[in-house]
Amino acid sequence: MPGFTPSSKLKRNSQSLLEPMPTPALQKVSKSMVIESGLHFLKEAGTDQICRVCIRNGGSCCNGCRHLSNGFGCQLRNTSCTAWLCGFLKFVLYEMELLEGWNEFWEQVPGQDYREDFTPDFFTTHTSLSACDTRLVSEALAADLQELAEGHIAIGFILTLREKIDKNMDQLLVHRHDKEKISKIKRNIRLLSSPFYRFHKACAAYKQQQKQQLQQ
Repeated sequence: MPGFTPSSKLKRNSQSLLEPMPTPALQKVSKSMVIESGLHFLKEAGTDQICRVCIRNGGSCCNGCRHLSNGFGCQLRNTSCTAWLCGFLKFVLYEMELLEGWNEFWEQVPGQDYREDFTPDFFTTHTSLSACDTRLVSEALAADLQELAEGHIAIGFILTLREKIDKNMDQLLVHRHDKEKISKIKRNIRLLSSPFYRFHKACAAYKQQQKQQLQQ
C-alpha cells in the first residue's frame, strides 16, 4: 500500500449515482434487490479495502453482532447495515460528491433499525443506485490509514480518527443550512484528513478525469 500511486485507469460509471426510474415514477422493488444494489455499489467504490485496515487494527464495525460468524462474515444481511457508513466511508463518498445521493436513496427504504430491519419484502422507490468505480481512490485512503496505524504508538489511533471524522460528517448534515457552522466543520474535516496525502492526490486525479470526460 505505501507505494500506491493514482492510475490513469481511474474511472467512473458514466451514469449518475441516482438514476430516475423509468415511468411510472414509482417502481416496486424487493428488499433483497435493494441490499444487493447497495453491496454492489460499495464493492465498486472499493470500501472493502478501507474496512480491512480497520479490522486488522481491531475496529470492525460488526463486533458483537449476533449475525456475524467467525471466518464466514455476516450471515443475515439487512437494509440497516447495508445503508450504514462509518466515518471513513462517509468521508470518501463526501469527497467524491456521492454521499448526498447515497443518503437520499436509503431514505426511501422503510423499516431500518440498529443491526436489524423491519423492511417489507416489497416496497416502492422512485430512484435506484448506479455503481461508480472509485476503487483506486479508496485504495489510496486505505494505504494512508495503514501507514498512520503503523506510525503511531497509540493503540487505536485510526479508530479514534474515524470517530472524529464521523462526528464532523454528521454535523455537516445537521447544520447544512448554517453557512458559518458548515465552514467551520469543513475546516475541521480538512484538518483531520490532512495526513491522507495519497487519497487527496487520487481524488484530484479522479475529478480531473471526470472533468475531461465531460468536456469531450
